[in-house]
Amino acid sequence: MAEHRQSKKRRHIAWGVAGAAVVAGGGIAAQQSMAATAWPAQKTFTGRAFDACTAPSAAAMKAWHTGFYGAAAVYIGGKNRGCAQPNLTASWVKSVNSMGWKLIPIYVGAQPPCQTGSNPEKMTAANAASLGVTDATDAVAKASALGMKAGSPVYLDMEPYDITNKACNDAVLTYVSSFSKTLRAKTYRSGYYGFSSSSAKAIATATNRTDLPGNLWYALWDKQNTTTADWPWGSTQYTDHSRGHQYMVNSKESRGGYTITVDRDAWDAPVAIVG
Repeated sequence: MAEHRQSKKRRHIAWGVAGAAVVAGGGIAAQQSMAATAWPAQKTFTGRAFDACTAPSAAAMKAWHTGFYGAAAVYIGGKNRGCAQPNLTASWVKSVNSMGWKLIPIYVGAQPPCQTGSNPEKMTAANAASLGVTDATDAVAKASALGMKAGSPVYLDMEPYDITNKACNDAVLTYVSSFSKTLRAKTYRSGYYGFSSSSAKAIATATNRTDLPGNLWYALWDKQNTTTADWPWGSTQYTDHSRGHQYMVNSKESRGGYTITVDRDAWDAPVAIVG
């Protein structure tokens, strides 16, 4: 995700300061407020995934389905989404799903009030809770329109920020909790993408766990294809197929005549339910 919402330079400045698919119920115990509804079985993918700023064409996805990657992350919406998505339609989702790809929906929601730079949408302490509801509602609508059914996860993207700024961090936690609670009320699983030094750390180390995401995708660019060996927090956290690890960024790769710059991910977590 190195250049997907912010420039490469900004991402590195912010960074400095701050398999097989299976159907299972993994991760449900980690999530709050899920018992009242009969949930579809979780669809889990374990293996290597990639994320690219713009969803590749169906032809490119077919050429890239060589076995090296088994899942692809796609940016389904959010006011801070950085790239146009001409290929990302319900028919594209159906097509690549039929090829055998698993999909990981990302939503680039409101960003922290203390984050440097400008974003189309930033939360404030006053609107964090209500904005979480609004954005999660939009995320579910976007996922549903693409054919990603109830029971699918949505991964909320939070870029780096100063988590030692208490007021800012409190606003983020309020927003994330509200977003996650709203997703679950609509029978979508809650996931979160952030940096191991800041935005993901804030979630993993929060003392109040109420309504926090049940699946954590951490950015730690150490080039290790693992979700366990370099896991930065307690070994009992986010177990049972609830982790993703973005371990390499800006990797320019060619397969079948198609060259795409991607970020690489080690994946052991929920993916979209399609079909």
